Amino acid sequence: MKNKDALKISLLAILFGVLLGVVILLLTGRDPFYLFYGLVRGASGLDLIKGGSINPRYIGEFIVASMPIILTGLSVAFAYRTGLFNIGAEGQLMVGACASIATAVLFPQIPVVHMLVSVLAGILAGAAWGFLPGILKSKFNLHEVVICIMMNYIGMYLANYVYVQLPGSDTSRTALIPESASLSNSFFESLTNHSRLNLGIFFVILAVLAYWFIIEKTSFGYGLRATGFNKEGARYAGMKVERNIVYSMMIAGAMAGLAGAIISLGTFNYGRVLSSFENYGFDGIAVALTGACNAIGVVLAGLLFGLLKVAQPILQSVGIPKEIGEIISAAIVLFVAMQYGIRIILNKLSKLRHKKDAKEPKGEKSV
Repeated sequence: MKNKDALKISLLAILFGVLLGVVILLLTGRDPFYLFYGLVRGASGLDLIKGGSINPRYIGEFIVASMPIILTGLSVAFAYRTGLFNIGAEGQLMVGACASIATAVLFPQIPVVHMLVSVLAGILAGAAWGFLPGILKSKFNLHEVVICIMMNYIGMYLANYVYVQLPGSDTSRTALIPESASLSNSFFESLTNHSRLNLGIFFVILAVLAYWFIIEKTSFGYGLRATGFNKEGARYAGMKVERNIVYSMMIAGAMAGLAGAIISLGTFNYGRVLSSFENYGFDGIAVALTGACNAIGVVLAGLLFGLLKVAQPILQSVGIPKEIGEIISAAIVLFVAMQYGIRIILNKLSKLRHKKDAKEPKGEKSV
C-alpha cells in the first residue's frame, strides 16, 4: 500500500472512530460537546467551559501518557516492517522497567552515569526478552505470537518477584529510586505546572529517529525489510535470514524496554508490583496499525491514543463514561483493520469522479 493511501485510511479510521463515539453519546442522551471538551482539555489544557483558562499540566501529562505508547508502537511497527508480529511488547516493557529499577537501586549513585546506565539496562533487558522468540522463530520456525504471549506473563511475574526482593520494597512497590537515577526534571515540572513530564522525551525522540534511520536509510534495514517481504528471496540474495529475524525482534524488544525504563525512572520513580497487564504493548499494536508503521505516523497515532487515555478522567468529570474513549480507540483499530474495504470504497469514489469528469463537455480546441 502506498503511503498516501495508508494516510487516507488512517485519517478516515480516526474520523469514523470519533463519529461512532458521537453517535453513542447521542443515543444515550449525552451532549457530544463534552467529548470534544475532554479532548481539547487533555491536549492543550484549554478549558472550553470556563473559557480562556489554560492549565499546562494537562499538556505535560498528555505527553507523559503518549511516550510509552509511541515506543511500543515503534516496537510493533519495527517487527511488522520486517515480517514479524511482536505481540510481546508488554512483557518486554515490564522486564525493561524491572531491569531499570534494579539497576537504579543497586548501582553506585554517580551523577548522569547512574541514570544512563539504568536506562541502558532497560533497553538491554527488552532486547534480551525479544531475543528468545527471535531465535526460536529463526531456528525452529516457532510462531513468534505464541512465544511472545507466554513471555508476557513470564515477564510480569518475574518482574514482580524481583521487585519484592529489592531493598526497601514491600508487597506492592519498591522504594523510591535515588535522584541520580531519576529522569524527573525540575525545569519541565515548573514549565508544565508540576506535571510528570521528564527527560524521557529525549529518549523517545532518539528512538523515533533511530527507527526512521535504520528502516529507511541503511542497508541493514533494507536487509531486515527484504527478509520480511520474501524470506526465501532474501536467502537466495545471500542475506542471513535467521540472523535478521533475531536482530529484528531484539531491536523491537529494545524499544519496548526503553518504554518500561521511562515509565519506571521518569513517570513513577519506583517499581510497581502489578496483578495484570497495563496494555501498553497492546496499545502499541493499535498505534502501529493506525500509523501505518511509518515513523511520523506512529508518533501521531501515539499522541492520539495518549490523548484518549488522558481524556478519560476529564470525560468522567463531566458525566461521560471513560469507556467512550476506549470505544473510540477500539473503533479506530477496527476501521484500520478494515483497510481493504475502505480502499474499495475510495477506489469506487475515485472511479465515479473520473466518470463524471469524462462526461463533462470539453471546450473546443483552439486551432
